[in-house]
Amino acid sequence: MRLATLDTYIRTLLNCQHLPEADIKALCAYVRALLVEESNIQLVSSPVTVCGDIHGQFWDLKELLRRGGMVPERSYIFMVSSRGGGYNEASG
Repeated sequence: MRLATLDTYIRTLLNCQHLPEADIKALCAYVRALLVEESNIQLVSSPVTVCGDIHGQFWDLKELLRRGGMVPERSYIFMVSSRGGGYNEASG
């Protein structure tokens, strides 16, 4: 993907305008290819539920699983940060 094309996408979005569906698909494919090259990216089969960082909070995990379904019937990806989770952190 050309840098000029990416700059056009950015300008369009910064002007609060929508990108055509074909451009969004092309952009997603480009970003996906970049991310797959990263060593911390794992291929995951769908369907999958993407979850925000629960900061190691056990009770939050329990509630999420209660509402969303238990593994292995449901697959999850957790987006995590490197900061600590506090008093109820499961990994502390």
